[in-house]
Amino acid sequence: MKGSRTPATRAQEWVEALARPAAITALQPVAARFIYSLRLVATYQRARRDPAPELAQRLGQFTIAIKSLQLLDTIGHAWPDPVNVRRFCCCHLSHDELTLGRMMEAAWRGDEEGFARQVDGLVRSERIDRIWNDAVALVMAEAEYS
Repeated sequence: MKGSRTPATRAQEWVEALARPAAITALQPVAARFIYSLRLVATYQRARRDPAPELAQRLGQFTIAIKSLQLLDTIGHAWPDPVNVRRFCCCHLSHDELTLGRMMEAAWRGDEEGFARQVDGLVRSERIDRIWNDAVALVMAEAEYS
């Protein structure tokens, strides 16, 4: 029975859930596009190439590419460790990508509290507003050109 689960059983269920990677297709489309942008930028940075032209071509607008790069720069300065990024072709998300995707979903909904909950304890509180502002700017650019 579901009501008779022990604390150990519930803990085991949490561990198993964390071990199952989330699919990028489970994200809202703007969040998924941002994760693909993150992956593309990471690939280009490893190759020591400028990602802006390719990003603009793939996203369809130079403005959206620039807003994506600005948000990625802000996140890069605020994130406690290098962001764990999967390969561009991978359909599963790393834990960092899942967090960033959920942040973008909250920004798309205009849910600042939900956005802050995603990074609570991960990013210093004084940096959250800047990330929020850049995420909202990207969402607004996406909405304007979609």
